[in-house]
Amino acid sequence: MPSPARAGIFIYAKHPESLSDFYQSVLGMTVAHRTDQMIVLCSPDLQIVVHAMPGDIASQVAITRPPRLRDNVAIKFFCTVPSLSGAEESARALGGNVFPEQWQGPGFVVRNACDPEGNVFQVRASVG
Repeated sequence: MPSPARAGIFIYAKHPESLSDFYQSVLGMTVAHRTDQMIVLCSPDLQIVVHAMPGDIASQVAITRPPRLRDNVAIKFFCTVPSLSGAEESARALGGNVFPEQWQGPGFVVRNACDPEGNVFQVRASVG
């Protein structure tokens, strides 16, 4: 897998394989990593993580043709920051938050955050 991405998006999908195929075709992306729960796509400028929705949520989502637009944020972006604690301090000062729970990835640590209007995204910091 290439070095950790500096920015990209998460897309929670009912049908991850179909969505992955779509982005590979439309955006010319390639598969960098695959597990049962996610497919990581890369291009020179962007990384997309197509992640399977939890079963209980997926069972409530109807995929139509043409697709019904989702208003409840089906995409979650992430950005690399120099420091998670610095991001937390700045976010709180400006009316947002960086939540305490964190996850380790290959070469980075990630935490969920929210802006002052409650939109959730992730901040990442490189490790090592």
